[in-house]
Amino acid sequence: MNITEDVPPALTALDRPNSYIGRSVPRPNLARLTQGRGQFVSDVVLPRMAHVAFVRSPHAHARIKAIRTEAAKNAPGIVAVVTGRELAEIITPWVGVLTHLKGIKSAPQYPLAVERACWQGEAVCAVVARTRALAEDAAELVEVDYEELPAVTDPETALDPGTPVIHPELGDNLTFERKLDVGEVDKAFAEADAVVETTFRFGRHTGVCLEPRAIVADWNPGEQRLTVYQATQAPHMMQNLFAKHLSLAEHQVRVVTKDVGGSFGIKVHTYADEMATVALSKLLRRPIKFVADRLESFVTDIHARDHRVHAKIAVKGDGTITAFAIDDLTGIGPYSVYPRTSGIEANQVVNLVGAPYACPNYRAQARVVFQNKNVMCQYRAVGHPIAVAVTEALVELAAAKIGMDPLEIRRRNLIPDDAYPATSAAGLKFELLSHHASLAHLDAMMDYSGLRAEQKRLRERGIYRGIGFASFVEVTNPSAAFYGVGGAKISSQDGATLRLDAQGAVICHTGVTEQGQGTEAVMAQVVATAVGVPIERVKVVTGDTDNTPYGGGTWASRAAGIGGEAAWQAGKALRANILAVAGSILQAAPKALDIRNGVVVDADSGRERIGLDEVARIAYFRPDTLPPGFQAELMATRHYVPRTWPFAFTNGIQASYVEVDPETGFVKLLRHWCVEDCGTVINPQLVDEQVRGGIVQGLGGALFEHCVYDSRGQLLNGNMADYLVPMAAEMPDIEVAHVVSPTADSELGAKGAGEAGTAGAPGAVINAVNDALRPLGATPITETPITPECVLRALGKV
Repeated sequence: MNITEDVPPALTALDRPNSYIGRSVPRPNLARLTQGRGQFVSDVVLPRMAHVAFVRSPHAHARIKAIRTEAAKNAPGIVAVVTGRELAEIITPWVGVLTHLKGIKSAPQYPLAVERACWQGEAVCAVVARTRALAEDAAELVEVDYEELPAVTDPETALDPGTPVIHPELGDNLTFERKLDVGEVDKAFAEADAVVETTFRFGRHTGVCLEPRAIVADWNPGEQRLTVYQATQAPHMMQNLFAKHLSLAEHQVRVVTKDVGGSFGIKVHTYADEMATVALSKLLRRPIKFVADRLESFVTDIHARDHRVHAKIAVKGDGTITAFAIDDLTGIGPYSVYPRTSGIEANQVVNLVGAPYACPNYRAQARVVFQNKNVMCQYRAVGHPIAVAVTEALVELAAAKIGMDPLEIRRRNLIPDDAYPATSAAGLKFELLSHHASLAHLDAMMDYSGLRAEQKRLRERGIYRGIGFASFVEVTNPSAAFYGVGGAKISSQDGATLRLDAQGAVICHTGVTEQGQGTEAVMAQVVATAVGVPIERVKVVTGDTDNTPYGGGTWASRAAGIGGEAAWQAGKALRANILAVAGSILQAAPKALDIRNGVVVDADSGRERIGLDEVARIAYFRPDTLPPGFQAELMATRHYVPRTWPFAFTNGIQASYVEVDPETGFVKLLRHWCVEDCGTVINPQLVDEQVRGGIVQGLGGALFEHCVYDSRGQLLNGNMADYLVPMAAEMPDIEVAHVVSPTADSELGAKGAGEAGTAGAPGAVINAVNDALRPLGATPITETPITPECVLRALGKV
């Protein structure tokens, strides 16, 4: 390792007039700055921020024989060139497992590959320079000798005896396996009037956030403290992980997260290059910045949805669904992602297949295997799009086979709205859902009978349009049953601290974070309502582990349901505290007072008595005027975690209306509808746009997005020219409506809404395309993305 850095000018002027050198209390960790005079520096000019670029493996699997860094070390502006072995002395490796996922295993992962690179894009060397451009130029000078190894790229053969084992110490390429067998599955299939059996394939894709991953790590040797500015969804989780693997106490690490330009689950994981960045800052004792460029994002941001599901459904002639069975195979990368693991998506698929339906017989197997591709982990609506598409495609294929309308078969099988609490075949406990009310609302909203009549008329003219549906259940407001029980230090509770400032405004510190979904607006609404102040008098502070209550952050549609409830409870407590102070000032019973529009009023008459600014002035600056023994407390902290139910499940139904050109195979999205029940709707506009945004991402997976790899593990379309994302021109009008079934676990009654759109959209599109092609005798399409080639293949034209 070679470290060079400019000596700050202040260190060369030890004898200048009025020098502060030598006056400070000695700090041994500053000894390297003393220039050999035995003096200690208090007015040191801090080292300038440096930028890191990474040398990444061009191979999917290769042994690292040698890394030659001499030329890079001598390049202009270089601060350091660091290899994996050198960095491993600063930071410990991690293993992505959870104890409640029985049998899950993974190998230790390092920030920089040490002996082998296990996917194309894995970092093998870090180059730190004064600018990103200089670091990238020097990275080109690093020479790595690789011995290319066989790459495991096909999940279907990953467990075969002849397939190389990526991590020999693990014994095989199986990461995780789960089996479930409930009811009398074999009997149900044997006695069925119709059975539909098919294989689904879902293309791996990624989040393509507007803002790429970004981090600045700043190790302060004087304070022995690390400050990390990071685009993350879970600041407290990352504080814990940085501290753990750098052998620090948590209080030595501060994570600051300001507004983040989109995350969708992409930024809630541990990334090797980000761990390398914080380790480099500690090693070099200076701020280090890393921002992934778009090409790096495609090969390092987690991927998701790479599943092959063999599935079948049994039905009676009257439409009663009697059994579901699935065999899910998913290939992740060479490591299970830390700390949430890469087993959760497949586990969710097992949990959610058939979930909306009153079907007691269910058999499932899920296997998660290692392969030499980029890592896979949780991405928006984890597992839901797979489970919903499989379930809903099976339901509509079964309806077609017995000649029943797709809405009618759902009416006969969805869990009745008056049957709650209920438990699914997979063991999910539902507090209160509204499948039938949602279906009825959708039927009327889209004018289903009118669309069917239009479809029939257009078919006579050779225009093929299809209507597809997808009922869904969504996991929100997760308790510790998601991660905490498995040993991960990922908080399921959240907190809010509120204080009245000296001018009568309310400051809210919350543990949830702002990723562009409107967290600050929702928290401000909740706080303003709870306290009784105008919303413009509320300031919301998020994303700072030094200043916000310990919390889980933003993921799994938890911000409003959990963080919002904490803010509501804190608001009620602060309101009571303010009224106690006002009552003391006014010599009135606090119960006889109220706060309305930022003013304390008589509760009965509404007569204004005193403004909050005056309450604050007296409490903070003239407490001597308050009665003896009375202490004003104008700050309140409250926490909330779901307790009655491990999750607050939401539900809904989507419909898609498409037109398919049988000559070209192109699918045109015409209209899309979603009726969703997320409990209490706090901000209708934000909720509707969350649902619309989720639908757009679901439509992307259904028709456009696909990370395409070749047999050698090379990503073939890792750029914005070749990787298709949904654009405004392709998107249909999206209509959103709601049924409201509040959760009784909280006073707000809010559930999550962030992933419902993504959960149902792919299934609705698959069904709509198959409905359009049915008169043409096409083979049912059971893969995504549904490309023109896929359509033409279904029609037997390619």
